[in-house]
Amino acid sequence: MASHYEAPIRKPLVLGDKGYHDVSVDIARPVEGKANKQWWIVFTIALVAFLWGLGCIIYTISTGVGVWGLNRTVNWAWDITNFVWWVGIGHAGTLISAVLLLFRQKWRMAINRSAEAMTIFSVIQAGLFPIIHMGRPWLAYWVLPIPNQFGSLWVNFNSPLLWDVFAISTYLSVSLVFWWTGLLPDFAMIRDRAVKPFQKKIYSLLSFGWTGRAKDWQRFEEVSLVLAGLATPLVLSVHTIVSFDFATSVIPGWHTTIFPPYFVAGAIFSGFAMVQTLLIIMRKVCSLEAYITVQHIELMNIVIMITGSIVGCAYITELFIAWYSGVEYEQYAFLNRATGPYWWAYWSMMTCNVFSPQFMWFKKLRTSIMFSFFISIVVNIGMWFERFVIIVTSLHRDYLPSSWTMFSPTFVDIGIFIGTIGFFFVLFLLYSRTFPVIAQAEVKSILKSSGERYKKLRDAGKPLYEKPAHKNTPKQEIITDDELMGEAKPTVGDKVGVSELLGSVGTFDATKETADDLKKIKGIGPEMERILNEIGIFTYAQVGRMTEKEYDLLDSITGRFPGRAQRDDWAGQARILNNKK
Repeated sequence: MASHYEAPIRKPLVLGDKGYHDVSVDIARPVEGKANKQWWIVFTIALVAFLWGLGCIIYTISTGVGVWGLNRTVNWAWDITNFVWWVGIGHAGTLISAVLLLFRQKWRMAINRSAEAMTIFSVIQAGLFPIIHMGRPWLAYWVLPIPNQFGSLWVNFNSPLLWDVFAISTYLSVSLVFWWTGLLPDFAMIRDRAVKPFQKKIYSLLSFGWTGRAKDWQRFEEVSLVLAGLATPLVLSVHTIVSFDFATSVIPGWHTTIFPPYFVAGAIFSGFAMVQTLLIIMRKVCSLEAYITVQHIELMNIVIMITGSIVGCAYITELFIAWYSGVEYEQYAFLNRATGPYWWAYWSMMTCNVFSPQFMWFKKLRTSIMFSFFISIVVNIGMWFERFVIIVTSLHRDYLPSSWTMFSPTFVDIGIFIGTIGFFFVLFLLYSRTFPVIAQAEVKSILKSSGERYKKLRDAGKPLYEKPAHKNTPKQEIITDDELMGEAKPTVGDKVGVSELLGSVGTFDATKETADDLKKIKGIGPEMERILNEIGIFTYAQVGRMTEKEYDLLDSITGRFPGRAQRDDWAGQARILNNKK
C-alpha cells in the first residue's frame, strides 16, 4: 500500500468509482462504438473546410503563386506565418511526452496521447506550406544534390531554411516513433477486445505482437526513456532554428538575439493552448470527464499563464532593446508596429497573448471549463497575429520609403489556411475513432495512487482491493469454474424490479423484432439466456442500454452471480454485436 501512497491534499486525477476494467471499457468505447451526432457535425464542418483548402491549393499550383497577395516588398507573408504557427502548435506534444515524463508528472498520463497526435498532425500542416510555395512541387527533386541536366545543384547549407528541413523532419520522426511506441499497449487492448476478425487482424499488426509480458514492459520503459532523452533537446532546437529564419537577417525587427528563447516560449504557449482546445472538446464528445478532469485543465492553464508571461517579457525586452540601441531603423520598426497601419494586429497580439492569460491567476477562472476553452482559442488567435506582426510589419516598411507598401491576403491565401485547419481536424477526428485517445496503460499505472476510488479507500483505512459497496448488491457467492465459463444455472426468484429494469432497457415486441443470440455475449450461457428471456430481455439493443443501475437491478432479480454483467461488460459487448447486424 505504501508504494501507491499519495498525499491526501492532492486531488484525484481519475474521478469516480473506476477500476482497471472500467478504464479499458471507457477508453475503448469511442473506438468500438458508433460515432455520435456531435462527432459527425464537427467532422462535416472540418471536411468542408479541408475540401475548400484543397481546391485553393490545386488552383495555386495550376495557376502559380501569383494568386497569393505577395508583392515585391512583402515577399513573405501569409504562407510563412501559417508555417511558423503550425510548427509552434506542434511543440506541446513533445513537451508533455518527453519533458513531463522525465520529471515524472502524473497529470500528463491522460493528455499525452492526444498531444502527441496533435504534434504529428500539426507538423504535417506546416510541411504543406514549403511544398506549395515551391510553385512546381513536382520538381522538388531539384533541391537534392543529384546530377541532372543543369549539373549537380547544391543547396546552401549556410541557410537557416535548410536547417529547418533537418530540424523539423527529425522532430517529426522522433515524435512519430514516440507516439507509436506509447500506443502499443493500447492497440493490444483493442485487439484483445475486438469481435470482428478483420478488426482483430488490423490491431494485431499495429500492436507489433505486444503480449504484456514483463519483458515487454521492461523494453517499453527503456525505449520511452531513451526517446524522451532524444526528444527533449528537440523542444528547444526546432523552434530555435525556425527563429533563425528571421534572426540571422539584417532586417529591422528581425535582427535580434532574443528570438530563440522567445520563439520557444511562444511555441509552448500556443501548443498548450491548442491541446487545451482539443481536450475540452474531446472530454465532452467522447464522455471522458472522469479522465480529463478539471485538475488537468487547471494545470494546463497554469502552464499557459507562465509561458504567456514569458512571452510578455520578451515583447517588453524587444521594445527596450530597440530604444536602448539608438538605431533609428530598429526604433521605427517597433513604433510602426504599435502605431502604423497594422496597429490593430499588434494590439490584438498584445491583448490575446499578454493580457488574457493573466486571468488565470484567479482559481475560479482557471477551473472554469468554458472560460478555459475561450482563452485557449484567444491565445491561438494571438499567436497567429504574433507571427503576422513579426513578418509583415517588418517587411512592408523597410529602409527605402519608395518601396513601402501594404499586404492584403487574397481569397486563396485565406482558403489554404482554413483548409489546413480543416485537414488538421479531419485527421484528429479520424484518429479519435480509430486510436485510443487516452493512454489506458499509463492511466492504470496511476490508478491506485491518484484514482478517486482508491484514495477514498486509503483515507478510510481499508485495503485497496476492497470493492465499494452497492446498496442493491446481495451477498457474494462462490462462483465455480463452470459458472465462470458461462454455464451458470440461476433461477429467477424475486420479480420485484423487472418492470423498472425493462423501463430502462426497453421492451421486446415479438411482432416487430427478432430475438438475438445472447449466448454470443461472453458470460451468458444457455441458462442465463433463458433467465434473461423470462425477464423480457431478448435483444442486443436491450442489453446494450444497461448501466450500473441496470446491472444492480439484474443482480437483485436473479439473486445470484452479482457483478458478473458489469465485470464482463455485457453492455459493451452487446453494442458491438448490435453494430454488426
